[in-house]
Amino acid sequence: MTITIKTGADIDAMRIAGRLASEVLDMLTPHVKPGVTTEHLDKLAHDYIVHVQQAIPAPLNYQPPGYTPYPKSICTSINHQVCHGIPNDRPLKNGDIVNIDVTVIKDGWHGDTSRMFVVGEGSIAAKRLCNFTFEAMWKGIQKVKPGARLGDIGHAIQTFAESAGFSVVREFCGHGIGQKFHEEPQVLHYGRPGTLEELVPGMVFTIEPMINAGRREIGEMRDGWTIVTKDRSLSAQWEHTVLVTETGYEILTQSAGTPAPPAFVQTQTAAA
Repeated sequence: MTITIKTGADIDAMRIAGRLASEVLDMLTPHVKPGVTTEHLDKLAHDYIVHVQQAIPAPLNYQPPGYTPYPKSICTSINHQVCHGIPNDRPLKNGDIVNIDVTVIKDGWHGDTSRMFVVGEGSIAAKRLCNFTFEAMWKGIQKVKPGARLGDIGHAIQTFAESAGFSVVREFCGHGIGQKFHEEPQVLHYGRPGTLEELVPGMVFTIEPMINAGRREIGEMRDGWTIVTKDRSLSAQWEHTVLVTETGYEILTQSAGTPAPPAFVQTQTAAA
């Protein structure tokens, strides 16, 4: 496996791409409400990325082996959709939860991030799943430092999610990122501590757990892209692009509207 180690100049460029991706989500936030279609959100995002940011929406026409080209500029996964939901003309309803996943290419470098949105007034169960998934992502992020291993990240996420009665999707994972959308390594959201690749400064990858309220099994819709829970239980996902630094980690997908880390992260940072 070849993992590209980013130079200082590479990282500077990735900070810009990451901030731009996060700013797309900032821009979309007030528009995520009942009655709005994901098609409309996609058009807003596309126009903003292309005309305001002078960047490229990475998902548009993205075609990994065995897939048809992805037809939209963002992914919008609603309720029991796990990931890769294709924006369409179905209006969002009060109580829906939706993951919006944005990847921007700026000057050849990728920034990749996603957030969960509760449309209108969500149920207690839906909000709990979204909040726990956010915290699960951060449980993984906190394990990132030189000398740690990828298995430490997956183990932290899995044990936290399963202790709350949720399940972790295993067929999709985080990934290295840089001048390519998907690079090595694969970042599993389950596993055993002390296993898999050792983290070294300059590695950049995404941490993006997909957590289901029910069972972990998934299926694929006929569009060839959208992944759903087999038992139709709700699914949530959050994602950041993370850099391994000399002393720990840096979040590269940050902007003015990025949700603050959970209290347990801030507490540990203050204690350090």
